[in-house]
Amino acid sequence: MLDELKKIGLSENETKTYLALLELGGSTAQEVSQKAGVKRATTYVQLEALMKLGLVTSFEKAPERKNGAPKTFFRAEDPEHLAKILERAKKLEEERGRALSAILPDLEKLYLSAGERPRVRFFEGIEGVKTMLSGTFKVKTEAKEILGITDLNSALQIFPKLAEEYAPERVKHGIHSRIIYTGSQGPILKKTDLAMLRESRFLPKDKFPFSGDISIYGDEVVISAIKSAKPFGIIIESKEIADSLRAVFELAWQGAVKN
Repeated sequence: MLDELKKIGLSENETKTYLALLELGGSTAQEVSQKAGVKRATTYVQLEALMKLGLVTSFEKAPERKNGAPKTFFRAEDPEHLAKILERAKKLEEERGRALSAILPDLEKLYLSAGERPRVRFFEGIEGVKTMLSGTFKVKTEAKEILGITDLNSALQIFPKLAEEYAPERVKHGIHSRIIYTGSQGPILKKTDLAMLRESRFLPKDKFPFSGDISIYGDEVVISAIKSAKPFGIIIESKEIADSLRAVFELAWQGAVKN
């Protein structure tokens, strides 16, 4: 019975207090406390809450001795009153729903008026980073171009089959790529640029100590920490941020030496 009463909205202590009063009849707070197994101070709080719900009423009883103070007793009301409480709660929920429906369009306007809110997603581990990379195959822009800055050594160390798996998949989707990269092996990507729908520009490691990976496509920016023992990364969905980093990439692209 305790669990059933809790399901209709009463707290555990309210339920214990109400059940105790149903068994005891008119009783003092101390008696209710002992019967319900609830601390006396807490019992007063529960009794007050139940009285507000109309499930409990109080009355005073004349003292047994002359000049004594009257005692306050509490009594549980008919359990059928619980049905009225549920009915009131149902009507209140319906009123809240109507109120929300009425103001929701205005709230949406306020939300949109505040400007773009970037959506950020976090990924952890090698599989998480792979998931991020696969998202680049869903470029929605008409140009279908991915811009990238990467430390090729770190990328190949974590994903040794990157060249065999990622680039051909990108080509299959008809997505062009421009990449600025660094690595100890020199400008090794140039010879496969044409076949891989790619333009690459190499920068020496000592002049460009980059150790991560950044990809920009559509309205999304992917930033990965691939040199870490536990690779991780984030995807930021924001046109403003993507456009800003795209401009930074163009600046770096013009400064990179063609090879």
